[in-house]
Amino acid sequence: MGHQGLNASINCSTVLTWEVEMRIVKAMLGVAMLGGLLFVGSAAFAASTPAGGAVKVFARPGMGAGGTIIITGAIGDYGKTLSIDKNGKTDSNGKYVKITLKKGSFEGNSTALAAKTRHLAPAINKTTCSASLSGTGPVSLFNGAGLYSGISGTVMITETFAFIAPRFTSGKHKGQCNFSNNAPGLAQYSSITGTGKVKFS
Repeated sequence: MGHQGLNASINCSTVLTWEVEMRIVKAMLGVAMLGGLLFVGSAAFAASTPAGGAVKVFARPGMGAGGTIIITGAIGDYGKTLSIDKNGKTDSNGKYVKITLKKGSFEGNSTALAAKTRHLAPAINKTTCSASLSGTGPVSLFNGAGLYSGISGTVMITETFAFIAPRFTSGKHKGQCNFSNNAPGLAQYSSITGTGKVKFS
């Protein structure tokens, strides 16, 4: 996605797209679909195992590797998320995630989701200085504990990001959109939603 070496005839639009992609990628880093510190209270172990079935996921990314999440349907619970690497270490660029809910915890493998969203091109409007990006991919669930011991299944997750860029206030680009990474956006929005099915062994 770098822009060095491109010829002058396409350099301007390519640089613009690259800058917007970098801004979106940076904003979406740590958008952990499923994650959280592993901690299960004794009350969770006393509850009966869920029957399994359809679930819906609603997550809100935080400023770093963590975030918050609500799951409805066969799992009716809420808690925190954390982006990790395959070894379980906190990593805002990690391809795995952990989630801790009130009644238990589990992990998700978001490698396939990352692969599907890595090269998405944002929709850019240079007239209104707006940009957006949305991508969907699977996340497989495993390593359950507490009430969610033995969990398996796949959730199709959609990551969405949108922002409004400022305009240059001086210089040769005055009045034009400033999509550079160091320009603070006027407004931005991000969300993580998904649907799928889970079961418990």
